[in-house]
Amino acid sequence: MMKVLITGSNGLLGQYLVQRISALPGYEVIATGRGANRLKMQQGYTYEAVNLLDEAAAKGLVARQQPDVIIHAAAMTQADDCERSKDSCWNTNVTVTRSLLREAEKINAFFLYLSTDFVFDGLAGPYKEDDPVNPINYYGASKAAAERIVMQSKTPWAIARTVLVYGLAEDPRRGNIITWVKQNLEQQKKLKVVTDQWRTPTLVQDLAEGCKLIADKRAEGIFHLSGKDMLTPYEMAMQVASHLQLNTKLLEQSDSATLRQPAKRPARTGFIIEKAERELGYAPHSFEEGLQIVLEQLAPAENKKG
Repeated sequence: MMKVLITGSNGLLGQYLVQRISALPGYEVIATGRGANRLKMQQGYTYEAVNLLDEAAAKGLVARQQPDVIIHAAAMTQADDCERSKDSCWNTNVTVTRSLLREAEKINAFFLYLSTDFVFDGLAGPYKEDDPVNPINYYGASKAAAERIVMQSKTPWAIARTVLVYGLAEDPRRGNIITWVKQNLEQQKKLKVVTDQWRTPTLVQDLAEGCKLIADKRAEGIFHLSGKDMLTPYEMAMQVASHLQLNTKLLEQSDSATLRQPAKRPARTGFIIEKAERELGYAPHSFEEGLQIVLEQLAPAENKKG
C-alpha cells in the first residue's frame, strides 16, 4: 500500500488529485487543507485540517502519517495577491515547502512539488524543463526559490510545472476562463480579453493525471505538464464563445497594460511537453476537448439550478 499525502486538497488541483489517486487500488490518500474539508466526496481517504504555516502542526502531520509520497500542491497562487502581500506569499510558498521537505527527508518520502510557468520571464516561450528561470513577479520569484530548495533536498524529488490550469471546481464561486466567458456573454456583457499573452492552458484532470504518473513511477527531476495548444486568452475566449454559439462581437481585444495589474505577467510562456510525453506517457487533451469536458461537467450543475 502506497501512502500519499496531498496538501492543498481544497484547491482545484487538490480536489482532482484526491479523487484520482484515492480511486486507485494500492493507494491510501491523506488529504490536508486549511479548515474544514470542502470536497463533496468525503469517503475513501483521510482528511486532516492543518495550517501548514504552523511548523509544529506540519511536522506532526508528517510524523503521524508517515507518507511514502508527498504531493505539495498547497500554495498562494494569485500573482496580484502575492505582489500585495509579499510576506504571506513567501511564508506560504517557500517557508512551508522548506519545513515539509525537512520532514520528508527524515522518512525518505518522495516529494513532488507543484510549480508554475511564472518562474520564466516570458521572452522566449514555449519552455523546456532545463531553460533558465528568470521570474518577473513576486509569485514567480517565490516559486523559483522553493524549486531551488526542492532541488537541493536529500529526499527523492520531482517538480511538476504547469500553466494556466482550468477546470470545474466544486466551489461554484471559483471561476475559470470558460465559466467567466460563458456567464458574461450569456448576460450580453462586453468582455475585454488580452491578446498579448500566450499560454498552453492545462485541463486540471490532465495535470492530476500527470502528477499521478510521476508518483507511480517515482520519476525524479523536473517535468513540464500543460496542454499542447499555444493560445492567447482572447483566442481561448473566442473558442468558448464559438463552441457555445454566443456572440463573439462582445469580446474586445485588449493588451495587458490596460489591466493595470499589480504583478507583471510574462508575455509568452507555454511549455514543450515532450519529456513528460516520453518519460511518463503524459497525453493531455486539446483545449477544444478540455472545453467540451468542462461544459459537460457544468451541465448537470446548471440543470439543478434551473
